[in-house]
Amino acid sequence: VQLQASGGGLVQAGGSLRLSCAASGRTFSSYGTGWFRQVPRKEREFAAAISWSGGSTYYTDSVKGRFAISRDNALNTVYLQMNSLEPDDTDVYYCAARTRRDSSAWSDPTNYDYWGQGTLVTVSS
Repeated sequence: VQLQASGGGLVQAGGSLRLSCAASGRTFSSYGTGWFRQVPRKEREFAAAISWSGGSTYYTDSVKGRFAISRDNALNTVYLQMNSLEPDDTDVYYCAARTRRDSSAWSDPTNYDYWGQGTLVTVSS
């Protein structure tokens, strides 16, 4: 599976962006998918995740109520709608896919098998 993240850019505080993660491979629809974010010299931080069916979603506390993750398996794409953006949301955002379907932590990047390149989100104050 190859993942391609896009949709990043420069936005003012309070604005919105929608990130997309497009995947190759017919089996992507059977993978859970997450979004992580990272700045240089810091650990990769979990933002949101969605189960393979889209029936379950997970968010870190700092983005709850502002971000929404969704997926369109017919298009092999996962989205991250980001609203009410804050300067602290400035990061490189990565999408990742996991093949496992157990209860292992969605927030742990080591539980993901495939990673896309990042897309930069910059929020100005």
